[in-house]
Amino acid sequence: MSEPIYLLTIFLLPVTVLLIFGMRFVAQLQQAKLAHRNDAAYRQLAERSIAAQAETAAALADLKIRIIAIEKILKEVE
Repeated sequence: MSEPIYLLTIFLLPVTVLLIFGMRFVAQLQQAKLAHRNDAAYRQLAERSIAAQAETAAALADLKIRIIAIEKILKEVE
């Protein structure tokens, strides 16, 4: 067996193992970045929904006050 082929077979296994671990590391890094982006998007969505709920509650309170005033006027008219 010639020396270059022998050295190639010796270093091929460690290089392959390092390549596989490197590819797994890059894939996990990308997944973590995507998860972080999704978390930020969900957080923004939750903040917007909380703001919308607050606006709806304020509008309902205002509507309730108006209905009470209308009922009072209707009772006075009777």
